[in-house]
Amino acid sequence: MTSRHLLRVVLPAVLVLIWLAIAGVTGPLAGKLASVSSNDASSFLPASAESTKVAEELPNFTDTDYFPAIVVAEKDSAMTPQDRAFVADTVGRFAGTPGFAERFSPAVPSADGLAVQMFVPVSTDGKPKEQIGELRDALANPPPGVTVAITGPAAQAADLSKAFAGIDGILLLVAGIVVLLILIVVYRSPILPFVVLFSAIFALALASGAVYGLAKSGTLELNGQSQGILFILVFGAATDYALLLVARYRESLADEPDARTALWAAWRATLPPIAASATTVILGVLCLMLSDLNSNRSLGPIAAIGIAASLLASITFLPAALALIGRVAFWPKVPTAETGASHRIWQRVAAFVSRSPRKVWAGTLVVLVIGAAFAPMFRADGVSTDDFFLGEVESVTGAQMHARHFDAGSGTPTWIIVDEGSATAVAEKTRTVDGVASAEVLTADMTPVTHDGRQAVQVTLADDPNSLVAQDTVVAIRDAVETVPNADAIVGGGTAVDLDTRVTAQHDRNLIIPIVLVVVLIVLIVLLRSLVAPLLLLATTVLSFGTALGVGALLFNGPFGFPGADPVVPLFAFVFLVALGIDYNIFLMT
Repeated sequence: MTSRHLLRVVLPAVLVLIWLAIAGVTGPLAGKLASVSSNDASSFLPASAESTKVAEELPNFTDTDYFPAIVVAEKDSAMTPQDRAFVADTVGRFAGTPGFAERFSPAVPSADGLAVQMFVPVSTDGKPKEQIGELRDALANPPPGVTVAITGPAAQAADLSKAFAGIDGILLLVAGIVVLLILIVVYRSPILPFVVLFSAIFALALASGAVYGLAKSGTLELNGQSQGILFILVFGAATDYALLLVARYRESLADEPDARTALWAAWRATLPPIAASATTVILGVLCLMLSDLNSNRSLGPIAAIGIAASLLASITFLPAALALIGRVAFWPKVPTAETGASHRIWQRVAAFVSRSPRKVWAGTLVVLVIGAAFAPMFRADGVSTDDFFLGEVESVTGAQMHARHFDAGSGTPTWIIVDEGSATAVAEKTRTVDGVASAEVLTADMTPVTHDGRQAVQVTLADDPNSLVAQDTVVAIRDAVETVPNADAIVGGGTAVDLDTRVTAQHDRNLIIPIVLVVVLIVLIVLLRSLVAPLLLLATTVLSFGTALGVGALLFNGPFGFPGADPVVPLFAFVFLVALGIDYNIFLMT
């Protein structure tokens, strides 16, 4: 066997077998990513925020191993003793069972007599989706006229977990179908699209295995948001790189009778731009590590791993598979010297662009600017936690039911940690804030609980603790307690976490976007060894980002009817649109 034969046949076969082995080992781990992901507030908690400091001190004052679910039942007429007994007895049976605290609160009737509530501590180390599901099943058949719902932080965590459950499979299926349909239209072949699709699947398997191992070891924190982005990003990048390689390969086949020689020429021609593109995107997404939000910071390396896996699969598995298949991959329209490789429609487009470049760029610029003009309408100042859900979920409807009869913030307290001796003054000052239902110093046996010279004040908000109104109340509380001398007060709790997450996301957006621009510009200057061209290319991608944001605003505010968007949405859009938009510019310029 000659060395030439070894390179042309054996090496591609070995590469394909290696990738099959990798997919066999790491592929099943893609389905296990949900088991090492976290969707509670801690996975988004800003590292330096006031609420984080409270979370660190709070275990000294109260049991943070549990977070509350609120069982609320209401009736159009007065609740009877039998109605209250149904709730108390049914829920009480879960006390001390796995995942629940030993003791629950009693069933507390509302002032109007039309409702009753119970606080159920659920273990933070357990599986809230299963625990809340068991509670909901047990309460599914209340007495006639009684409506029961479970809300509170534990129920919200359960509903979030349910919303994210299976999202990876759905995203993978949808992305796979969309990519396959596009490839079939582009290549008009029943074989080649599946080769490209397998390249993306193998890249995803490798990336999922790496992310699973790092998340399981605690090296990085994975959440449902990052998991979904990883799936889409890998499919997009792997397909992106494959399109360039296959396009060059198709052109080479029209000039070179030997398929493997044509493939080798195409591989050498496309490796530099693909590598440069992947490097640009990797550096761009790694800028997210400068974020103060755990969710953003962990997404940086997760996305970088996905891009690296896409690059590796595209420059090894894909050419190896094409080398083994040969020209038949393009069947039934196999490119040859006689048939050529050009596409009539795109050939006409290219000819028109080359004949009338000023008309094309001017017309395109007008369209992009019109779209970008609507970008200021994009609302990204944050949304209520309840608005995370597009459909109707019980934790949201239960919160609405609870607010009709009780202080909406009961069960989800806001905490203030203060220096010893200042707790009473802080509590009195907090009660003067609009939106505060009550503020009491935490006591044990009528004595304030003290730890290392610090004390705690428990605050109940009048509004839904998941709402933006409640977040505004937390801002007012922080402003008020700052005026109490020698208190060194810090304000935290669930609502404060939501507030700090939203504010930190806005800060991250303003910090990271300029850094990404600088990083991408430097890469382009190094790659193109020019200054004017990189500035022009970067300007086009920034304009396309503005257009995407403007069109998004029209759709969000119009047919979609979204209440707004999280501040991280423009940040993610910028990082991925600019980084991936540079992709096409690099392909074109090189």
